[in-house]
Amino acid sequence: MIELSAKPKLARLFRMQYEEAQAAYVLLYPEGMVKLNQSASEILKRCDGVRDVTAIIADIEQTFNASGLEKDVTGFLEIATERGWIV
Repeated sequence: MIELSAKPKLARLFRMQYEEAQAAYVLLYPEGMVKLNQSASEILKRCDGVRDVTAIIADIEQTFNASGLEKDVTGFLEIATERGWIV
């Protein structure tokens, strides 16, 4: 389980960018590419190693005028950690 005080950032081998051909953000890595949906890209954009998970959640909730997103955001971050996308 990811800690709310953790400050996630993209793992060294990954780079996120907007790909016109995919009309979406993608994660690029030496062996390939992962196409991200909007939710995933919004979360990963905020994983800068400076903001903690609590700040990421608050920023997303404010940006999208939503509340109660902690479970969704932490769930995605746990998956991203398992896949090695973030550290």
